[in-house]
Amino acid sequence: MSPNDKNPTYEKIMPAVPANLNLASKYLLQGKLVSFPTETVYGLGADATNDQAVARIFAAKQRPDFNPLIIHLSSLAEAEKYVEFDMISRRMAEAFWPGPFTLVLKKKPGSILSPLVSAGLDTVAVRVPEHPVITGLLQLFKYPIAAPSANISGKLSPTRPEHVAETLSAKVAMILEGPPCRNGIESTIAQVVGSEIRILRPGSITKGKIEELTGLRVTYYEDGENPAAPGQLKSHYAPNKKIRLNAVTLYPGEALLAFGSFYPKDVQILKNLSTKGSLLEAASNLFSMLHELDNTDCTAIAVSPIPNKAIGIAINDRLTRAAAIPEVNNDD
Repeated sequence: MSPNDKNPTYEKIMPAVPANLNLASKYLLQGKLVSFPTETVYGLGADATNDQAVARIFAAKQRPDFNPLIIHLSSLAEAEKYVEFDMISRRMAEAFWPGPFTLVLKKKPGSILSPLVSAGLDTVAVRVPEHPVITGLLQLFKYPIAAPSANISGKLSPTRPEHVAETLSAKVAMILEGPPCRNGIESTIAQVVGSEIRILRPGSITKGKIEELTGLRVTYYEDGENPAAPGQLKSHYAPNKKIRLNAVTLYPGEALLAFGSFYPKDVQILKNLSTKGSLLEAASNLFSMLHELDNTDCTAIAVSPIPNKAIGIAINDRLTRAAAIPEVNNDD
């Protein structure tokens, strides 16, 4: 752990050893919140069948109650207890689970899931993660875990335990520390709609991969009034500093979030998502580097152009929502 472990801000960060996983499971059974790493970002977890526990997620994150949550389960067989699979959704689950892929499916009648997780909809977002910490916790806990990203709603997603501690330490019982969040951005969310598949939130499971697997037309969700899945609010993933996208020059006082080897050489504050121009590496570094630049004395963060292809579509989605606040471009 990089922070000084004597700092009270970080005292709830604990290694994900068996004893602490057992303790985390007990906290969840008591209706408390626990944060943990996944292969995407750090999650803020609660018992998905406990109304009061799920309500604590919304309160801790200051999250609008019309914004649904993702339910994490240990296997496809476990997911079948709570949601109904059509043939295409099942094929995608078998191909992409465990992994950074979420399906929006009809809830089964009489579901014990808290109604809060689906924000009043008759569908629920579910996924089977592959990170060893959340996988181990799900095996111990035996119930679905509701887990959005462990941050204040609309702010930068956390990819390190200290990111969680610095904003939510007082709200959680513990923060499990484990292997890195290797994907670095949230899961792809998809839903079968009629004879096509709609991507509700882009991620590392790309449009091309889904089309190749299913042979069906894949489209993207268009921003609407209320979200059908997490991550659809127009203003989201935002640092405290203003963001300026597709920057090819720098303004005075700006830090640069670069991509590739071509950028202004006189930049004073610099983080490079990938010097070799790898979109996978850029996705992995996105939120952690934005956190680092947000903590500098820059006046704003300029971001180099990112190719809008493959996982670059997901990166640009996050950056566009991060920049979509009135202080930046009056487009909210």
